[in-house]
Amino acid sequence: MNIKEINDLTLPELIPYKCTSEVQLMHYFEPDEGIFIAESPKVIRRALDAGYEPISMLVEKKYITGQASDIIERCGNITVYTAPSEILTEITGFKLTQGALCAMRRKKLPSADDIIRNAKRIAVLEDIMNQTNIGAIFRSAAALDFDAVLLTKACSDPLYRRSIRVSMGTVFQIKWAYLDDNSPEYVNFLKERGFTTAAMALHNNNISIDDERIYAEKLAVILGTEGEGLKEETIESSDYCVKIPMANGVDSLNVAAASAVIFWQLRKK
Repeated sequence: MNIKEINDLTLPELIPYKCTSEVQLMHYFEPDEGIFIAESPKVIRRALDAGYEPISMLVEKKYITGQASDIIERCGNITVYTAPSEILTEITGFKLTQGALCAMRRKKLPSADDIIRNAKRIAVLEDIMNQTNIGAIFRSAAALDFDAVLLTKACSDPLYRRSIRVSMGTVFQIKWAYLDDNSPEYVNFLKERGFTTAAMALHNNNISIDDERIYAEKLAVILGTEGEGLKEETIESSDYCVKIPMANGVDSLNVAAASAVIFWQLRKK
């Protein structure tokens, strides 16, 4: 184990842990793939299980022989920087609740075509920017047996730290890719590959989530951005517009909550 106690907070190797710019981390090794930060032992283990390459770790002293010991052993000869909790807080700008961070290399993303080739249930995220919602949707998709997640290019990156944390590392367990086309033309792309498309939106021609028509052999559930929801062109291009029945004058759910409801409903068949 290459354990290094931190005596100099200006070490350039600590920059990834100090950096508050996710975009900067994404382009850290440009033109090669960048890096992301995995936070907490459980999340780091899931990233390692998915084949992501660790670069270094930042670990609170007491976790070296505690919760993070198996991770350190798995990571081979990378440098593990360590210090008491108050020093780590000074470096990162926040208190580590589970004592371990790991800088890891991003992988080259597959194409949308690659990940949906054998898929039956996929989630499609249109222009969703909130990192918490991205993480929560991934967690629901993984837990409720979806095969893949596709994102328009305007979506927030699933490997941003908050999304990873909220997803509890399930962003590493489910296949995902960006769509090449950021316009509603992607609906036709999905139809051409045999998917029935179900847009989650409030619309005059809604069907309910328990309608038999949504239990297609290959189904793409399309979820829209916070506030405005799906583009009108997306709704019009989709096979069905689906709603979750509401009570007490409530018109809709948060997109992450709505995803969990529809994903659960689809498990019934």
